[in-house]
Amino acid sequence: MAIALSTLVEEADRYLDAARINDYCPNGLQVEGRPQVRRIVSGVTASQALLDAAVEADADVVLVHHGYFWKGENPCITGMKQRRLKTLLAHDISLLAYHLPLDVHPEVGNNVQLARQLDIEVEGPLEPGNPRTVGLVGSLAEPLSPRDFARRVQGVLGREPLLVEGPGMIQRIGWCTGGGQGYIDTAIAAGVDLYLTGEASEQTFHSARENGVSFIAAGHHATERYGVQALGEYLARRFALEHLFIDCPNPV
Repeated sequence: MAIALSTLVEEADRYLDAARINDYCPNGLQVEGRPQVRRIVSGVTASQALLDAAVEADADVVLVHHGYFWKGENPCITGMKQRRLKTLLAHDISLLAYHLPLDVHPEVGNNVQLARQLDIEVEGPLEPGNPRTVGLVGSLAEPLSPRDFARRVQGVLGREPLLVEGPGMIQRIGWCTGGGQGYIDTAIAAGVDLYLTGEASEQTFHSARENGVSFIAAGHHATERYGVQALGEYLARRFALEHLFIDCPNPV
């Protein structure tokens, strides 16, 4: 079955409520390809590796979390950007990208989806009174040691996380996928035992250690693989389309 590209984009925009979120990049259709859609290829980032794989898979649409045209970037279409756009345009493939709308969505969002993977019960936003905050807070059914929870993360995500081990057991957790290390102080104020994100900064270690909490950096790419998959599956079910998630390995 095929549907109009415009129909797919309208539904994705509506479902994610993309127009209401102020972001660092345009959300929605970033590159327009052929007018009919049968097959979606999803991935975390619209890298050249993902685009090449999408061409091989005969995709009509590439759906990603990290797309193009970020605020402050050089607008010139040269080098890497030229090669990526040339691949899309030469093969008449559309690029559909959602950044913050895919982080915060209550069903297919990166943070909710990661919680499901790690068996964390979501309690609410990381920042009390702000339902649009990116991060979440929740709890485990039973307390675990920091090392045991880190082993759970490794088993699910398939990579060894960076662990700053605090003194206590882990039950209440705050998290923000991707580059959310800056929210650690917000998480500490929320009374968590552990804060989990994708990346770490130098000062993150000191915030965790001096406040007596554990910290895990599990990888920007690794923590953000699940939202775009869930969105692709939703759109595929909604319109009876083919959907293929392609994971291009990234150690960061």
